[in-house]
Amino acid sequence: MSATAKLAKESTTIWSDERLVEECIRGNQDAWSVLIEKYKKLIYSIPVKWQLPREDANDIFQSVCVDLYSQLSRLREPRALPKWLIQTTVHKCSRWRQQQSRVSDQEISEDLALTNVTAGTIIEEVQREQMLREAIAAVSGRCAEMIQMLFFDVPALPYEQIARKLGLATGSIGFIRGRCLDRLKKQLVLKGWK
Repeated sequence: MSATAKLAKESTTIWSDERLVEECIRGNQDAWSVLIEKYKKLIYSIPVKWQLPREDANDIFQSVCVDLYSQLSRLREPRALPKWLIQTTVHKCSRWRQQQSRVSDQEISEDLALTNVTAGTIIEEVQREQMLREAIAAVSGRCAEMIQMLFFDVPALPYEQIARKLGLATGSIGFIRGRCLDRLKKQLVLKGWK
């Protein structure tokens, strides 16, 4: 793991968005790397939900990052950064879809109505996903690793492999999983999960 990647991994749970934005505005390249590392999954998840081709998703990701870089000093409330990223990315996906479809005005109007419904739904989903990512990062350590292996790795690992990777007894996985899920639930409640 590179020094920047290690800093990014450690700092995403340590540095607040306020501090990251402040450091980025000051020109701290490590802070910029941390900021992008922290939010790259959030940004990429939106074009994926819009079912954009990978190449176009990459273009949108880069475009959002460029916009973020140029607009960062104008961001009034750094805590609103995730929402700004979501809205900017959804807007770019919507524009991409409009540019891709060369259809009649009526079809465009119908598509725009559908896009607005879809955009609202996607924004809600992405906000919840980001909240979950942040909550998992907040539980940190072994709990975060266990939650990742149990619920997000595909295919899910059997208890024996998880125990081996975490240096635990196989019989303790169920109990520790319960404690980790309780910690995750507390973090989600603190973040306003409904």
